[in-house]
Order: sequence, then C-alpha cells, then structure tokens
Amino acid sequence: MHLSAVKAVVSGGASGLGAATARHLRAAGAAVTVADRDAARGADLAQEIGAVFTEVDVTDAASVQAAISAATLAMGGLNALINCAGIATGERVLGRGGPHRLDSFAHTVAINLTGSFNMLRLAAAEMAGNSGPERGVIINTASIAAFDGQKGQAAYAASKAGIAGMTLPLARDLASQGIRVCAIAPGIFATPMLAGLPADVQAGLAAEVTFPRRLGAPAEYAALAAFILECGYLNGEVIRLDGALRMR
Repeated sequence: MHLSAVKAVVSGGASGLGAATARHLRAAGAAVTVADRDAARGADLAQEIGAVFTEVDVTDAASVQAAISAATLAMGGLNALINCAGIATGERVLGRGGPHRLDSFAHTVAINLTGSFNMLRLAAAEMAGNSGPERGVIINTASIAAFDGQKGQAAYAASKAGIAGMTLPLARDLASQGIRVCAIAPGIFATPMLAGLPADVQAGLAAEVTFPRRLGAPAEYAALAAFILECGYLNGEVIRLDGALRMR
C-alpha cells in the first residue's frame, strides 16, 4: 500500500503518537482523518495539516460508527486505521486507600482495549467493501507494559496485553477480507503523558533505555506505522519500539 493511496483514520490523533502519525501520513500524501474526543485540539491539527477532523468517543458504538462513516465520506474511502487513543493509569492492587478501584480498572480497559476493538471492528466492516487483494491495514497501539509492566500498572498492562494478545487472531479473522493487522508496542516516549513530569524524572526514565539512551520520539512511532502500511507481507505481528528497554 503506497502512502499516497492511504485513506486513514487516526484515533487519538489530536496529540502525542496519534498527532505525529497524522502529520507523517499527510506529509507523504495520504488522506487523513483525525479522530479524537478533544474537538478543539483535533480540529486545529486537522486544519494545520490539511486533514479531516471527527469527534469520537471510542467506547461508544454509535459515536464510532458515526466517525467511521464521516471519515469514509470525507476521504472518499477508508483503507487504514491507526489506533492511538488511550490513557495511562497508575494504581496499586492494594494501596494506602485500600484495594484498587474497580471502576478505574474497568475504565482503563474500556478505553485502551475495548475502545481499540470498537474502532477496528467497524473500520474493518468498511474496508471489507474495498476492491483489490489488499483492502485495508489496521495498526493498534500496545505497550511494552504488556510484557513487563511495572508496579501500579495492573490495569494499564492488562489493557495493553489484550491489544497484543488479539493481534494474531484479528489478522487470522480478517485475512479472508484482505485486511492486515499489526500492533506497535512503544517503550517510553516523549508524549503529553510524560511531558508533565519533572526534567530529572524524565532523565531518569531515559537512562534506563539500553540504546539510544533517550525517550522515544513520536515521529519514530509514526515512521514505523508508515512502514507497516507499506510492507505488504507484515501481518499479525506485535513490534516493540523501545530502544531495547526491559522494565523491571
């Protein structure tokens, strides 16, 4: 799939990894729809890069269907989905305030895992109507926390492990429709999630990376997403993008 032929929806596209991916794809000539709950930031980015914006709540089926339909209409089709919408939470199973709150666990899974599935199931239904041997590509965002999550990351790690775990079954399910599915598992990236941390804390996180000893750049995630779109034989894989970081 040549990038100039891509018609992509990027969920969570208003900031962080999603925004970097939207920028990269537009610069390569792809048609892009930025899908996000943050209407102001999403609309501003879309206007800046010449993309489409649609507001979406990934946990709501009607909202996602409306966003997919609007994006398909605006771009004249849909053949790519990059799921970047997600939240990071930190809460121990047993903390000073008592047991882990069940609602916060469920909320994290609802956005990160169920929300990604909600987006991809409806995007896949749209892509299946395309012509040609390859009708679409879906890229989900996992995390290295799926494999070596740290303390306080039970909810986040579980949600991202779900993304990793469903990658191969999704690829197998959608093979007959000509749709490839992969996931990217980023390490520690310089996104708004980390931007609020003190400089010394960020430096300490970067020092844990094997090489290069720095935080990942969102543009590097975007470049990998673009490679997956273009590499037609890449399917059913979860790719770590982490500078060989192994958290402990």
